[in-house]
Amino acid sequence: MKFLFTPSSHFNLANMFTFVNITAGLLATYFITQNNFFLAIILAWIGGAFDIFDGKIARKFNLSNEFGIQLDSFADFLSFVLVPVFLIFQATYATSFDGAFLIVAGVISIYYVISGLRRLIQFNINSDAGSVEKHFVGVPTPLGAILLWLVYLANTYEFLPAYGVLGFMILIGWSLNSTIKVKHL
Repeated sequence: MKFLFTPSSHFNLANMFTFVNITAGLLATYFITQNNFFLAIILAWIGGAFDIFDGKIARKFNLSNEFGIQLDSFADFLSFVLVPVFLIFQATYATSFDGAFLIVAGVISIYYVISGLRRLIQFNINSDAGSVEKHFVGVPTPLGAILLWLVYLANTYEFLPAYGVLGFMILIGWSLNSTIKVKHL
């Protein structure tokens, strides 16, 4: 079990938490395809919880390395970019739009995915293993996902029409690569 506390191990404790995040994201994707949005959301939030702890564990036990940084970004892309966009597309856009509006919703969804991917790649280029900045420049993808979940809930409970979801998705996608400073917790 020494490998769990070996920084160079791809299966160290921090990375194992990241693998759980990835597993939760993959399962959430499956349940979205089955229109089981409630279970998909629960799994996405479980993935989010494991994302919080993987970084804390990596710093506490000095397990940070380049592999872990890349793995964490892959997990973030899956759980905090693809899953919420796919859920909104399936649960909101596919049931509210058809024809040209569905194509517009698809283009906006792709815009968000590319914005999230760009943000994660840029974050990796600028990060050092084990270091934590005081502020993020641009909204981090986990916060972007939380904002998308709130938009999804507002639509689900009929506070926000599907057209409003489109607008917020554009705005949140833009904020991922903006110069907005967000305090690191």
